[in-house]
Amino acid sequence: MTSRHGVPGQLWAISDLHIGYEENRALVEEMRPESGDDWLLVAGDVAETVADIRWALATLAKRFRRVVWVPGNHELWTHPKDPVTLRGVARYEHLVEMCRELGVTTPEDPYPVWEGAGGPAVVAPLFLLYDYSFLPQGCATKAEGLEYAQGTGVVCSDEYLLHPDPYPSREAWCRARVAETERRLAGTPADLPVIPVNHYPLDRHPTDVLWYPEFAMWCGTSLTADWHRRFRVDTMVYGHLHIPRTTWHEGVRFEEVSVGYPREWRKRPGPPGRLRRILPFTSASPSPSRQEATR
Repeated sequence: MTSRHGVPGQLWAISDLHIGYEENRALVEEMRPESGDDWLLVAGDVAETVADIRWALATLAKRFRRVVWVPGNHELWTHPKDPVTLRGVARYEHLVEMCRELGVTTPEDPYPVWEGAGGPAVVAPLFLLYDYSFLPQGCATKAEGLEYAQGTGVVCSDEYLLHPDPYPSREAWCRARVAETERRLAGTPADLPVIPVNHYPLDRHPTDVLWYPEFAMWCGTSLTADWHRRFRVDTMVYGHLHIPRTTWHEGVRFEEVSVGYPREWRKRPGPPGRLRRILPFTSASPSPSRQEATR
């Protein structure tokens, strides 16, 4: 896949744009592809209001050949500042329809195949949520984990703003999403590697560097711990942790591609809002670091 200007197309990723912050909105205004055939994977937490989400995805969709979006927890919040008061599945479906109007690929669409440099590879946008199975050490149940988290003061705002309607709980919604997604991944071409894009990592290991390990409860599900092996994963793209880095787990590359909040990215070396190249892959990657868990 080479553009008309002779520059090969590349597969890029970004997440946690949080454009409710003016500094982050300005970063999105400056984001540009390097060629007319570049794709961009957006791994959730664009914003909290539908209007902001629409603006960011519409802006990026005008610039990149294809934009692939998956929801983060912030998109799923029913935020008091958002005039769109839909909850749970209805809110998610509303966002999917908005993306289709914009020409943005969602987890409800057929998985596209990247044919450019480093490909071919199936790009699989996922929406899985979490089920509180990443429990704090010494806790055996969700109730124990939440009690421990409340004691430390580290409780995700999802507990107040992310509603699972019509499911009875967020973990029930998660399990339904996992079952459906597992079925779809099993049907991908057996001769192609897969690049799953999800707001949360498929395995717990990226949460090991959190300053507040109890926050891991809101960071994924153990039901997907073997998916990187089962489904021929080339690279697992995720966000949420606000710890942009590359890790390797059982020979599979995990890329955390967050921008994060201004107070976080101001501390990092280099310009903020840099897109992470997924394909073609180069070995240079940031060093692991620790960040506060305030998602």
